[in-house]
Amino acid sequence: MNNFRGLAGIIITSVSLVVAGVATAADDAATATAFEIAAGSLSLEAPTGFQRVRPSSGMVETEFVIPSPGDLPPGRMTVMGAGGSIEANIDRWCGQFVQPDGGETKARLARKELRVAGSKVTIVDIPGTYLDKPGGPFAGGATVKRPEYRMLAAIVETPAAGNYFLKFYGPVATLEQHAAGFRTMIEGMVPAATSP
Repeated sequence: MNNFRGLAGIIITSVSLVVAGVATAADDAATATAFEIAAGSLSLEAPTGFQRVRPSSGMVETEFVIPSPGDLPPGRMTVMGAGGSIEANIDRWCGQFVQPDGGETKARLARKELRVAGSKVTIVDIPGTYLDKPGGPFAGGATVKRPEYRMLAAIVETPAAGNYFLKFYGPVATLEQHAAGFRTMIEGMVPAATSP
């Protein structure tokens, strides 16, 4: 009888450890969308549905894939620090789009500036046909025209770590689903917790 009780105790303890491990894994998955920028000084929470993946380029620090409705290509959000002025980067992004009616992309640009967590943030919204370079801007491959695309981007100016760029682009339908979440992510940026 004592042997049975001992065996039962071992089984119950093992099951408890497995359940605890599953709960911990679930907790980890729930917090996997949190990420930091600016040398770990600022923390953001990616919107629901953003799936973190290994960066596809060495220049990108953090990358997310965003599923699209139907059979549309997925959206993508990249996070990286970079140089250049705010205006030069906005001009470069506008140059990645053309308008179906031949109009000027910069004239379609929507822009908003705010202060979050002690940093100036510039948010831009660019619609049009995206001139995609699947291999990257320096790969020299063919450009793929992707009509009915949109880009939401935020430039975070940090005093100590320079400028950080969060760029979310993809089919219009995908951006419409997640635009509010993107803005909430930016507006909810906070100083990262420091270790004791």
